[in-house]
Parts: sequence; C-alpha cells; structure tokens
Amino acid sequence: MAHNILIIVAIFSTFTAATAGRLITTTNSSSDIVNDGVHGGYGGVLRLNPFLFSSSSTEESGICEQSYGFLPCTTTVFGNLFLILVYGYLMFIAATYLSAGSELMLEILGPGIVGGLFLPVLGALPDAMLILVSGLSGSPETAQEQVSVGMGLLAGSTVMLLTVIWGTCIIVGKCDLQNSIAIDNQDTKGFNLIGSGVSTDIWTSYSAMIMAVSLLPFIVVQFPQIMHSTSGRHVAVLIGLIVTICLLIAYCVYQVYQPNIQKRRIAFAKHKHVRSRILNYLKTNAYEGLLDDKGHPNREVLFRLFNSVDVNGDKHLSQAELRALVVGMQLNDINLNEDDAVLKVMKEFDTSGNDEIDFEEFVSGITKWIDEAKSTILASHVSGPDTTNYFHDYYEETKREHYLLGDEGGDHDEENGVKDPQWTTIKALLFLLLGTIVAALFADPLVDAVGGFSSATNIPSFFISFIVLPIATNSSESVSAIIFASRKKQRSASLTFSELYGSATMNNLLCLSVFLGLVYVRGLTWDFTSEVLVIVIVCIVMGVFGSLRTTFPLWTCFIAFVLYPFSLVLVYILDYWYGWS
Repeated sequence: MAHNILIIVAIFSTFTAATAGRLITTTNSSSDIVNDGVHGGYGGVLRLNPFLFSSSSTEESGICEQSYGFLPCTTTVFGNLFLILVYGYLMFIAATYLSAGSELMLEILGPGIVGGLFLPVLGALPDAMLILVSGLSGSPETAQEQVSVGMGLLAGSTVMLLTVIWGTCIIVGKCDLQNSIAIDNQDTKGFNLIGSGVSTDIWTSYSAMIMAVSLLPFIVVQFPQIMHSTSGRHVAVLIGLIVTICLLIAYCVYQVYQPNIQKRRIAFAKHKHVRSRILNYLKTNAYEGLLDDKGHPNREVLFRLFNSVDVNGDKHLSQAELRALVVGMQLNDINLNEDDAVLKVMKEFDTSGNDEIDFEEFVSGITKWIDEAKSTILASHVSGPDTTNYFHDYYEETKREHYLLGDEGGDHDEENGVKDPQWTTIKALLFLLLGTIVAALFADPLVDAVGGFSSATNIPSFFISFIVLPIATNSSESVSAIIFASRKKQRSASLTFSELYGSATMNNLLCLSVFLGLVYVRGLTWDFTSEVLVIVIVCIVMGVFGSLRTTFPLWTCFIAFVLYPFSLVLVYILDYWYGWS
C-alpha cells in the first residue's frame, strides 16, 4: 500500500511540475501570444511552444483544457496516449484498493450484507464513476459526445469479462474430465479439447441465469428504436431507469440472503443423500430382495434388517442405534454432521413423537423413501416390479446433486476468524477510502484523455474506451479470477465464474442505472443500438451457455474468445456501414 501511495504522489508531483514548466520562445512567428506584463503585449512576448499544442482539441484556440485547472493536458497523439496509460494505471490502483478493502470487510463481517451488497457495488464503482463523469461536464452537446466513452466502457467491461477472461479461466483451470465432471487437481490430458475442462456448482448456473435476466432494462430502453419510433425515447429511458433500479435492489437482496438459501439447499441435499445411502445399504444386506413380487416393501426382510439395527433387542430403534447405522455407512464424502443426520431421520420416522422408532414406523418411513426413489427416477433400465436398480440410480443422482451444490465442507476459514479485528477494520476502511478518492479524482481526467486521443487520431472514442478502459478498471478482479481458477478445484472454479457473471450483472444494473440517470437528467439522446446489441448477444450466449451446463470442456473457451473480436467488428459494421448510431 505504501509503495502505491508513493507512486501516486510521484505521478501527481510530475503532473504539477509539467503544468508549471511550459516551453516558451521570444520569436514573433506565432499567434500564441501571452502578455509578459512589461511590453503590453507588443515587442517582447512569451509564447507557448506550438509543437506541444498542435492539434484539434480546441480547434480555434489550439489549446486544451486542463482538468481541475492544474492537471496536464495535450492535443498530441502520444501525449494523450501517455495520459491514458498514467490515468488508467491510477484507476487500476483504485480498483485494487477497493478490492482489497472489500475482501478485508468480508473477513470481518462475513457474507450477508457485505458479500451481497458492498462487494458487488464497490467492484463496479470505478466503472460507475467513469460513466458518470463522461456525461457530467460541459454543455449537453459536449456531454453527448463524451458519453460514448461511458457506453464504450460499459460494453467493453461486460464483453471482456465474459469472453477474454472467461476463456482464459477455462484454460488455466482445466482438469481431467471423468463422467462429465472435472477431477480436482488432476490435469494429465494436456490440451485435450474434450477430455479436459472445468466443472462448477449449480449456484454458478443460477448466476448465469440472473445475468441473462439483467438484460431486461436494455430491451426496455431500446424499445422505441425496435419499433422504429422517434418519440417516447426519453420516457423509455425513465422506464428503463426504474426497471434497472428495481432489478438492482432485488439482486442485492438475493445476494444478501443467498448464503442462507445455499446452506438450506446443501442441508436438504445431504439428507437426501443419507436416505439414498440407507436404501442402498438395506438393498445390499437384503439378500432375499427388499421388494416383494408386487413391488411393495418385503416386510419379512425389513423385519430382519430392523432387528439387525436394534442392538439391544427392545423392538425400538434409539438415536444411539441410528447413529451406529449412519457411522457404519461411512458418509465422509459429503462432510456429514452425523448427529444432525440422525435427528432428521428420527424426526421423519418417529410419527409417535417418543424419540424411538418401532417396526411399523420403520416400514412406513422406508416405504416413503422407496416411493420417492421411484418418482425421482422416471424409468429404470430394467423393468419389473421387484427390481431395485433405481436405488443405485437414486443414490448416484443424490450424490451428483450434492456435488453440484458445491459443498466441500467445511467452514474452516470462518472458524479461524480475524486475529486483530480492530486493525483489520481500520485497514479495510483506509483501503476503501483511498480507492474511492483516487477513482473519483482521476476518472474525469481519464475521460478527457480518451476524448483528446480520439480527436487527435480520429478514432471513435467508443472503441478506445471499449478496449483500453476495461483493462484498467477490471484488471484487478480479472487477475484475481485467473489466479483463483488456476487452483484447479471445482469450488475455486465455481467462485471464479460466479464472480465473472456477478460483475457482468452489476455492469448491466448498477452501471446502466448511472448511465440512464445521466441521460435522463441531462436530456441526452439514447442512440446506442449497436452497442446494446453487442451486450445483449454476448450476455445471452454466455448466460444461456452457463445456465444449461455445469461442466465446460476446453473447446468452450474458443466460443468465448471469438465473441470478443466479433463484438468489435459488429459495432463497426452497424455504426459505419449501416449508420445505426
């Protein structure tokens, strides 16, 4: 942190010196005359070096406008390129500070509000600030020209995360695939397009679905253009803004309560797996068949199994005897809390409420489980009323369901806690404060530098902001995602891709709400059909792709990679061949 602060101070000092050290001449060959205070503007004069202020930022005066009145500016190509690199690096530092502060707050306060609300908002803060300042300054006409920088950033961030970064995470996180599931920390097949890949949990698929749904505001605000109507565009922007804010609130609420939902789902999956394991155990030990000729539970076989569990022979199964059964089945693969599993089985079987299970309750409970297994498996491979093949199918299904929920057990990290909560809190707040200040201070100069580079090179500012700015504002989370994916585990892959989908969702909601609010308040024109089309295509393709499957072979990364240049070419063709913008 101290090293980065020194870098910021050094850059800031260099900028300040640059604004005071302008090159001057005493020749009278230029019109850039500055009164020297002695000759009244005649004879001896001071002149700005015309080479440094040589282009089209302000075509009439030939002089650029300094941000905040003291930060340097230029109209030359390489000068603006240098400013973009410097200001972009400062935005990268801001994003890094915000990310570090958010992670520290997560360690202190846990998921809930912090993980569901603060982290997504802070992660999108640099992008939101750049979008905001792109249309705040100057007249509405100037803002209309600069707001394309904000749209370029919005589209570029989403597209980069879902294409380049997504595909890279597939490559660095690939493991060997076995039965369509990636084996943790096993990567022996090299770059096998089908035999290696990445597996995620079902919650990652939900994140992809939510990302696809977050496109709704784009469709709402684009509706007048879809209907080829020139009226009602301002109203459509307002409606789109309201829809975006509502979806943003709903998404944050979901993120807040999602950990609790996930825990309940995992607990239920574990209980189903216990049921399937007990049925499989009973089937294995029922040598004469668990079902009779009519497909009903065989009471004689169940009675012998009941007695084998009833160790003390009192014709009732106690919690201790049930626990011995559960422990004997060795359910270590699902990180089972054995006492909790026993209580749930007891509660489900014990209809009399006496904390014991008699034989009739045992038969009734087993019958209910068998019926559930039959209804879950639609068709067994072997027909016949007495077949119990579906027990194995039911067991495999519950095992896979538990795997897809991503429970690797253990909340060891949470149990360790934070060693010094007070200092960690102060450190987190300092990171967040410094990151916010740096992002707020240098967002406007970065937008001005992009505009200056666009004017000097005649390259549309949209393409500059689409390609360059997302690298600065999303580099921290991109590098973090790639490093996390390289751990080659299902859990780390799930968190990585959930983060990518979540970042795209926040772009579609938080950043878009800022953009729409800016357009509505300043009375700007919404005319970004091609840009919206690119966002919609990429999010739908990757959203549907991510929601329909949990395993991604290596070949899927090429789909993501191709979408990036496709997006650039599509915008160029639609804007400059068909004039959609």
